[in-house]
Amino acid sequence: MARLSHWASERERGSALLLRPMAWVSLSLSQVLAEGLLLPITAWFLVTSPGARAASRDYLRRALGRPARISDIARHFFEFARVILDRAHFMAGRGRHYRTELEGLEHLNHHIEAGRGCVLLGAHLGSFDAMRAVARSAPVQVRPAMYRANAGALTAIMERLDPRLAAEVIDIGKPGAMLQVRESLERGDLVAFLADRATDPRRLIAMPFFGEPALFPTGPFQIAAMLRAPIVMFHGIRTGRRRYLLRFEPLPEFIEEHPADRTEALRQIMSGYVSRLEDACRAYPFQWFNFYSFWRQNAVPGPPAGTVARGLPQASATLAAD
Repeated sequence: MARLSHWASERERGSALLLRPMAWVSLSLSQVLAEGLLLPITAWFLVTSPGARAASRDYLRRALGRPARISDIARHFFEFARVILDRAHFMAGRGRHYRTELEGLEHLNHHIEAGRGCVLLGAHLGSFDAMRAVARSAPVQVRPAMYRANAGALTAIMERLDPRLAAEVIDIGKPGAMLQVRESLERGDLVAFLADRATDPRRLIAMPFFGEPALFPTGPFQIAAMLRAPIVMFHGIRTGRRRYLLRFEPLPEFIEEHPADRTEALRQIMSGYVSRLEDACRAYPFQWFNFYSFWRQNAVPGPPAGTVARGLPQASATLAAD
């Protein structure tokens, strides 16, 4: 059996000894000063993280359409660090100091006004917390569905800044998560997944991504299909200092005329998600933050490429992926 070289088996990197003072400097003294301190921190991670460096190089080669230079990889790391720094401000309730441009909000408002629960599908592109900050003023609750088994110092610090986060999150690694998702959608709330990482290698499907098959989780799509919930894709892109673009795009709803059509219908909806994710990565290449061998996940034990592991009934028993 192949070794599980997979993000879910990795502990969240980041020492509390480093993260706490960085958050304090940014929140108490100066965000500009904190960003300056990120430069040596980025250099340190660039030198000491060969796996993340190789993953960044592989991804950027595809997104940029040319070989990635070391300066590109450094920029990629630095953009990630700046998004993390912004996250501390969002968590501390300082989202009002940020300018957020909204695109496609009418697609979400349509479902909210109709009282329909909606599945939000994002990716590790930009900042999820930019969306959470805006959503705090929404008439319905937004419940992030997250895998928390590998949470570390960063998550602990962010939860201290915003104690409400732990209560809002649906922990998809624990029993009862599926029931929480169902109840939230039935109330008309929004349940958000980051659908470009899988926690269960048995529930993956190979989709063309930058011209080569990559494995994506079927779980969020299966859940939306099973609960007949509409799907809206979202991204929170950092476009400058204290500036974000929050974009919403509808995806087709799951329509199944015959059980035999189930896999094909699922594949078509996932294809739309992956295609739009690729477009967003090309437009904002330094904003996608998956620092592991994304196209070599096929080493993870799982179904043959191009198949869906388990059927929709299995999704009713467990929340398979984020």
